[in-house]
Amino acid sequence: MGLVFGLFFHWLGGLASASFYIPYRRVQRWSWETYWLVGGFFSWLIAPLILASILVPDTIGVIRSAPASSLAWAYFWGTMWGLGGLTFGLTMRYLGIALGMAIALGYCAAFGTLMPPIFDGTITTLVVQTPGQFILFGVLVCLTGIGISGAAGMSKEREMPEEEKKAAIKEFNFPKGLMVATFSGILSASMAYGMAAGKPIAEIALTNLTASGKSDLWQNLPILVVVLWGGFTTNFIWCMFLNFKNRSGHEYFSPMTKATESEESKRVPMLNNYVFSALAGVTWYMQFFFYSMGETRMGKYSFSSWTLHMASIIIFSTLWGIFLKEWHGTSKRTKVLVAVGLAILILSTLVVGYGNYLNTLPQYAVEVAVN
Repeated sequence: MGLVFGLFFHWLGGLASASFYIPYRRVQRWSWETYWLVGGFFSWLIAPLILASILVPDTIGVIRSAPASSLAWAYFWGTMWGLGGLTFGLTMRYLGIALGMAIALGYCAAFGTLMPPIFDGTITTLVVQTPGQFILFGVLVCLTGIGISGAAGMSKEREMPEEEKKAAIKEFNFPKGLMVATFSGILSASMAYGMAAGKPIAEIALTNLTASGKSDLWQNLPILVVVLWGGFTTNFIWCMFLNFKNRSGHEYFSPMTKATESEESKRVPMLNNYVFSALAGVTWYMQFFFYSMGETRMGKYSFSSWTLHMASIIIFSTLWGIFLKEWHGTSKRTKVLVAVGLAILILSTLVVGYGNYLNTLPQYAVEVAVN
């Protein structure tokens, strides 16, 4: 049952990640850097610390007593992830939710899943162990599904008239979006590295949880606090730079837009903007809240959680793209590619889950010991 709950938590995380950008659509007359940073305060600082403090006894004490090297690497990879994360919004801005996430998360899935076992040396044992072979096959299936989803997006780009692209995605720009998605996807995988580097933090948290009689589900939450501090640093610096460059810093406080030669000053719905930016930020954080829970249920092959997370995000982002009519006006061939890509991604989560299930069986425990 633990693995079933693990898969369920990863699916919840994928739903949260695929949905977080929706509230931003309700923000009016704010620049991207303004609403991104307001949402970021909730996703990178407020929500992680509050939830960790509620669920993990003495969260601050856990972080203070963790090894300095673990804290430093978790924070460092958080800043690298932040570089990818701040361009993630631009990816959807130029490509839309479905195509943008498919391309960016394709890179993210490959790097985030395979690099941790390569660096710690466990990749060689995975190749010779039956459960590990299933998980690696599941990763391949996932990447295949992502590739097909990307092909569907490129097919859409060729078929749709420019005016229809702009109607669904106002700033659609495939070349620029592809470049941003590549950069974002590779660096966004750093979240997986940060979680791996923060394992000593989780061990201290687990000790506190056990002593208090609480569930071990929450042991990874203090890691998220540190990693997201790094992400906040990168995003804060960049958004402040854009506020200065674009002269948009007044938007945080001004209830009116600045008048220009071609447009009069207009009222800004300040409360609406703050509420929906905060909602977007908290929704974004919930993806890693559930991810951290799911990872605790994946056993020895917890690195496979990253594949499950990426696949779940793309599944739900594709469904959001259909709901928001981003595929409206495309050919039957393109829609078939969307459906096939979605089905393969769902299959990949089942294959990875089955590999983790095999690892719990006695005969494979013996195999692991022999190898």
